[in-house]
Amino acid sequence: MARRVRTLARAKKASASRVIAELVESGLEAQDAERGRFLELADRLTNSKDPAEQERIKEELARLTFGD
Repeated sequence: MARRVRTLARAKKASASRVIAELVESGLEAQDAERGRFLELADRLTNSKDPAEQERIKEELARLTFGD
């Protein structure tokens, strides 16, 4: 892991600390986006009247929660 961070830092001409901070920030943003997607799907499931759509949404929620 440290070697990968140093390689990224050299490629970006930045410090390893800066690269780590960017990676953490990207991870947090991705986590927030995933949470937003989950909440959007949960809202759609709650409001949907179509059984086929409800099933598709449930499957996607399961993939988000448990992985593929």
